Amino acid sequence: MTRSSSTRLTASLCALALLAGSAGVRAQGATPPATQNALPALGDSISDDLSVGTERRLGDQIMRAIRQDPDYLDDPVLVEYLQSIWQPLVAASRAQGNIDAESDQRFAWEPFLVRDKTVNAFALPGGYVGVHLGLIAMTATRDELASVLAHEMSHVTQRHIARGMVNSRRQSLIGLAGMILGVIAATRSNRVDGANAIFTGSQAASVQGQLNFSRDMEREADRVGFKVLTGAGFAPGGMAAMFEKLDQASHLNDSGGFPYLRTHPITTERIGDARQRLGTAAPVAPVSVLAHVAAQARSRVLMDTRIDALRRWQSQDKVAPDASVGDRLNAAYASALASTLLHDWSRADAALQVALGVVRGSPRSDAVAEREVVLLQAQSLAERGDGVRAGQVLKPYAEAGATPSRAVLLMQAQAALAAPKTDPAVKRSADDLQTWTTLHPSDALAWQQLSRTWEQLGQQLRSLRAEAESHYAVGDLTGAVDRLRAGQRLARTPGGKVDFIDASIIDARLRELEGQRRRQMEEERRQEG
Repeated sequence: MTRSSSTRLTASLCALALLAGSAGVRAQGATPPATQNALPALGDSISDDLSVGTERRLGDQIMRAIRQDPDYLDDPVLVEYLQSIWQPLVAASRAQGNIDAESDQRFAWEPFLVRDKTVNAFALPGGYVGVHLGLIAMTATRDELASVLAHEMSHVTQRHIARGMVNSRRQSLIGLAGMILGVIAATRSNRVDGANAIFTGSQAASVQGQLNFSRDMEREADRVGFKVLTGAGFAPGGMAAMFEKLDQASHLNDSGGFPYLRTHPITTERIGDARQRLGTAAPVAPVSVLAHVAAQARSRVLMDTRIDALRRWQSQDKVAPDASVGDRLNAAYASALASTLLHDWSRADAALQVALGVVRGSPRSDAVAEREVVLLQAQSLAERGDGVRAGQVLKPYAEAGATPSRAVLLMQAQAALAAPKTDPAVKRSADDLQTWTTLHPSDALAWQQLSRTWEQLGQQLRSLRAEAESHYAVGDLTGAVDRLRAGQRLARTPGGKVDFIDASIIDARLRELEGQRRRQMEEERRQEG
């Protein structure tokens, strides 16, 4: 990630934090196309509240810009680990009655990753929660990370974003749309101060009132989030430990590396409340920290993939043999991943063997950590073109259940792409991905992998359709239409061998998306008028 990209990202987060009363919204770094900027029709006024449906539509619009930003990261291994923490929190919040039937059905309840080394997390309208890689890298345990996710989830379940918008700006939703679009435009600034000035110049009184209101929101999110944290089975000390780390950082750090502290100021009162709540929670049996250590190492490497940074992480393989189990795994995993990205295969293999030895030889076995290392091993083999061996190391995880996890499925697809097209694994991967995308049509990365797999099998029409769906899944309607039209032209080529059903699917999908684009353009004209 370039310095200017990181600065633009920080600027947008800081700006929307003032609007939403939670954290921020990360928006597109370059000027988005007009078809992606216009917010959907949300109504004429916000006299009392934003409806659940309105909030979700607003969140979807923001996410369409975010998903097209190069710093939006869909890393299957890290996303799977993040989901392993997020889903128990959602279940606990649902069981405690924080998620009602309407928001359960309408909201996305989706965490996502941001390739940024700063320590931050933020809630968006509609149930989206963003997590910076820097936050995962900074936390020492899954409980600390879970405490932040529980807090951000509570901003969503308590409707703080909607309440904050209503409290700070009782004007038309078109005006609200303009404010959010102003945040997106502010990301073009190369300085945080400049971006904040663009946003706050005419909103000083409103912003101050919003910040005062948000203090109560933070207390409520702490209280509700703690109950969710413990109800999900995480250690109650995770929240107090996280607050203490952030408090220490607030005294020591002045370089802008902790934007979470600007939007969630840690006070002695909040730390004291977190400590006091420890006595009200049932004790939790200790769990292995190795899975979090592996996720922490992966985050540290992926948040800066420049050559010089990768060289530094690669050198971690020289860790002392008498170091702790966690330190040895952290160093070996980081070195193996960095070596893989540098295409230094012998050094990657050596570090992977150390990492596998650590997780398999640990007194407290950790199947999740071993799985993370095996997925990295498969990634390394696939990237060097050894798809057959990559598939072999994944085989035990693929056979463990009828449907492999998303991370295993996508890693299998990567392995199949590195195998000869005559290998049965390639067709099997295409079939598995086809089933997955039918059940998860918004999975852009799965559609991308399916497109490449069909292309490898010589199914060009199916490949174009899958590529179109990957564009649509990230909100690029124009790109989706373009790919479908290319498929339509291919299907109509004289003498071409095209399946009639595939051609019919493309025709029908193209009509549907062109209709959506016309409606979108009409809505833009109404808003401009």
